[in-house]
Parts: sequence; C-alpha cells; structure tokens
Amino acid sequence: MKNTALTHIHESLGAKMVPFAGYMMPVQYEGINIEHETVRNGVGVFDVSHMGEFYLEGKNALALIQKVTSNDASVLVDGKVQYSCLPNNDGGIVDDLLVYRINEEKYFLVVNASNIEKDWNWILQHNDLGVEMTNSSDELSLLAVQGPDAAKALQSLTDIDLSAMEYYTFKIGTFAGIENVIVSATGYTGSGGFEIYFKNKDAELIWNAIFKSGEKFGIKPIGLAARDTLRLEMGFCLYGNDINDTTSPIEAGLGWITKFTKDFTNSEALKKQKAEGVSKKLIAFEITEKGIPRHDYEILNVAGEIIGTVTSGTMSPSLKKGIGMGYVKKAYAKIGINIFIQIRNKAIPAVVVKLPFYKA
Repeated sequence: MKNTALTHIHESLGAKMVPFAGYMMPVQYEGINIEHETVRNGVGVFDVSHMGEFYLEGKNALALIQKVTSNDASVLVDGKVQYSCLPNNDGGIVDDLLVYRINEEKYFLVVNASNIEKDWNWILQHNDLGVEMTNSSDELSLLAVQGPDAAKALQSLTDIDLSAMEYYTFKIGTFAGIENVIVSATGYTGSGGFEIYFKNKDAELIWNAIFKSGEKFGIKPIGLAARDTLRLEMGFCLYGNDINDTTSPIEAGLGWITKFTKDFTNSEALKKQKAEGVSKKLIAFEITEKGIPRHDYEILNVAGEIIGTVTSGTMSPSLKKGIGMGYVKKAYAKIGINIFIQIRNKAIPAVVVKLPFYKA
C-alpha cells in the first residue's frame, strides 16, 4: 500500500485508515455524520492525493483529448475545467475525469485513483499525434477544501480572489507562499469549495497553513466516508459503482457530457444508442420506510420481480432517510414510480426521485 505525503498527519490525528485504490487513506476522524455536516455547513479538508494527474502537451494536445473524451474540449478557454469521460470500444466507460486547459498547447487531466494505469495506457495507445504525455500522479498532492466557508478560510493564503472564481474554473498562483499551485473551484460535495494541487514536498506546509488560516472558521479534516455520503446526496456518479466498463454514458444519465459535434471513441455506437434509446437507466430513489440501501441490493417492482440493482446507497446524513442510485429497466426510470429495495429478506418501499437529493 502506498501512503500520501500526509499519511503521518492523519495517523497522528487518530484517523481510521483503510486501504483504498492502492493507498492507505483516512476513512473518518470524528465520525461520518459530524464530518458530513461540517462540510455542508462550514468547511472541511479532504486529502485526495491518491487521485491521478496527467499533463498533455503539444500542438495536437487538444486533438488527442477530443479523440478520447466524450465531451467537447474545444469550448474550453484558458483557466476553464470540464467534466468528461473516456468511452471504451464496447459502449462502457474507461473512467470519468476532469480536463483543465492551461493554455492552447497544455492540458491537465485528473483521473480516478483506481484507474491511473488503465487510463494512462488507454490514452497512450490512442496517442498517434506526437503529444507529450507526463504522468505526475506520484509527484503531486491534492487537498479538497470544501464547504460554504472555504473561500473565507483560504483567502489569507493567496492573492487569488477566491470569492470571484466561478465554478469549474482554476488559477495557477502562489498559495501559502508556494508558487505554481493550481487552485480549482471544483469539488465532489455540492457545497462549494476548492481543490488545491501542489508538489508532495510542500504538502505538510500547505496542510498546516490551511488549518491555521481556517481555525476561526472551525475547519476540520474529513475522511473518505463523508466524501461518499456528500457526493451521493448530490447524485454524483462514483466510478466502480454507478459507472464502469460496462455502463454507457447514455445509460448513466451523462448524455450532457457526450457531445456528437465531433468524432470520438465509439461515438457512432453511442449516437445510435441516444437516438434509439437504452434498455436500462440509472435512477435515484428515496426509501419511504425504515431501511438503508446498499451496493448490489436488488430493486423490485410492485409484483416482486427483479428490475435492477442498487449501485450506491446510504443513510443520508442531511435528509435522515435512505437514498440510493441504481440501474433499472427503462420502463421504471420515471420520477414518482414506486419500487422496492430488497434489504435482507424484506422488500422495503421506495420512490424514484429527481436529483439532487440534497438541495441547499
């Protein structure tokens, strides 16, 4: 198992450490519910240094990105970020990712920790355009400072005007006295905030500076368990659960990042799928009685027939009810339809709802 540059700090803070995507990661400190509410109402810090980062450079960098990703990266300008995915040849998804445009010939890709090698090899095998590729995953650390008080907690550390940064934009500047830090107005929680990328050697200094600067705002370290409940309340897909090598972006409700204004990997098949419809769809549901849905639980119709499977499920700390997502036969993917979740040996009533679950 690998460690991040901050593992020793998490251990000293009493974090419960677990193996995740090849790294020992903090899953929780005080408890999921407390940490979840800290981010929803104040500000919290996630160490997500296990994520992967690639640089693509050269005159054909955009052409390669256009070829391997589903979204249209040609609309990006310097300082903009785009959510996208890497379709495979079989209708599934290699990974979902963020694309940052640094300049016309330099892009920064952020990929999921468990898929770093897979993604790198996938992009590399499509790189017949002479694009210079650099895998910086092992050299960079990443902190996600999330919550409504994030800008106030961090502003004293940088001359970048954080409150003026629009969602899905980034700037490269000085942060906590360190130059060339990427500060991005992105995150995976739905409560606003920033993701900060820097070299491993500066990790401890930046961590300490953030906690000193954020002290008066009640800043706390947050584990991966609360990251999961926060993202699920927003209906954000998690790779390996809600999307994978066999789920298409159309089935997953990611048609909005699948642009047919260009050709990309398997675009013709996905275009046909969009036109003709799909046999299964990713839905969101709320449990209407007592019960907590979990990954792989069966989804049933009123007649007790299996119509799908739960991909993500939890007890929502904000809503105080069971929520989840899962794939069902298309006929059951309509808002308001009553379904049942098989929890142990009971069929627990649920209803299909519109995302997000949590509305600020």
